[in-house]
Amino acid sequence: MKKIILSAAVIAFGFSFGQKKEIAAAYKAIEANDTATANAQINAADAVLGGKTYLLEPTILEQYYYAKGLGLLNTGKVSEGAEVLANITALGKSKIYVGKNAEKQKVYYVGKQAADASGVANLKEETYAPTLVGNLGAKINPLLTKANEEAMAAYNAKNHELAGKKFLEVNNLLAAAGSEDKLYKYYAGVSFAQGQKNVEAAKVYNELINEGYTGVKTEYKAKNKKTGQVENLDKNTFEIYKKMGATGDYTDFKTEDTPSVEQELYETAVALEIENQNYDSALALIEKGLVKFPKSSKLTEQQGTVYYKSGKMDQFLNNLKEQVAKDPNDKVSWYNLGVLSSKDPSKLAEAEGYFKKSLEIDPAYKEALQGIIFNVYISDDNKAIEAIETARKAKKTELYNRLLSERRERFAKALPYAEKWYALEPKNIEVVSLLKGLYLTSHNDAKFQELKAVEAALKAGK
Repeated sequence: MKKIILSAAVIAFGFSFGQKKEIAAAYKAIEANDTATANAQINAADAVLGGKTYLLEPTILEQYYYAKGLGLLNTGKVSEGAEVLANITALGKSKIYVGKNAEKQKVYYVGKQAADASGVANLKEETYAPTLVGNLGAKINPLLTKANEEAMAAYNAKNHELAGKKFLEVNNLLAAAGSEDKLYKYYAGVSFAQGQKNVEAAKVYNELINEGYTGVKTEYKAKNKKTGQVENLDKNTFEIYKKMGATGDYTDFKTEDTPSVEQELYETAVALEIENQNYDSALALIEKGLVKFPKSSKLTEQQGTVYYKSGKMDQFLNNLKEQVAKDPNDKVSWYNLGVLSSKDPSKLAEAEGYFKKSLEIDPAYKEALQGIIFNVYISDDNKAIEAIETARKAKKTELYNRLLSERRERFAKALPYAEKWYALEPKNIEVVSLLKGLYLTSHNDAKFQELKAVEAALKAGK
């Protein structure tokens, strides 16, 4: 018996034909409210299709989304079903790229991104007008009202995780009905973030950024002649009354755009990625955000944080310099510059200047007071003491006196900063002990005795 070998074209035809038959059966079943049969047919189609929806021509693909989405809705999987149904609207908004792949199969890619990713050449651009969206309103509206009420109730009850899920459900249902308002997706991101669901929040914020959401919405306002109150109108009503002029019920027609939240999206998304320790993702977002918002001190600060946490210290130092260039009153960045510079013994003078700059901005900035004392003036004091002792034992009197004098000078410089720190924290035994030692070195016996008594009292718990 001869072996039968099917060509690729015949296999492709049989594959596609089988899908059409099952999807058509699922569509008829869901229209007849036979959810069980519809789901069974869709599951059979999915088993063979393996996610390759680009093999379905738009009319069949629309029926596939319709039957699958309603099947999920009818079994209580509202958000998942709405997300599938939303693809029908996308079919009408996106270009369809048609051609044949290497296996000679007819392919239909929805949107340029999918077409480019396919690698298939010579695709023809077409459009498609969905016909089934109008059938969804009656099914979706009750679910939409319920999901919105549950989202608001959960948010007001501070059940932020549930609120986030329900706001996403509202977003998906609106998209399924062809009226997507990404404001609800934004609410979902905010809710997840407030509930410290950082992974979920980061996913939503990143999607909003990639989708180009800005939050800007035009509001249509006019004054009601009867009440004298300014009211928000929908666009069509606004245009109708505006055309009516003096014969209409409204006057003082104005349009206003709501503020953009795009910069906030970038800054929050970066903060979430940092919390999730996704430093590469955070840096990519920062670089993208700084192109749009080059004056964002927050993004620049976050860039420094990522450099620091990921051990990129040279980049961190350069980032700090960028931050103080943008905001000369950023005391924290001046302080951090001081800390980093002080790690190089050849840059102590530079570090001193940075700490002083921080203290010019805030004389009571405790961290900068401590930084200039410990990182500059009395850093490596043990080594200084060893050098002095070595010179004494070697009877190198001139060197001994010089090293001793240099140490006293450094301590004298540290003294006013220690006194300021002590004024801020008079019960902090660390600063009390430090100040006592500085007074001893400077031969201020009265102050030494005073601080010695304070230290003893603190140790005694008085």
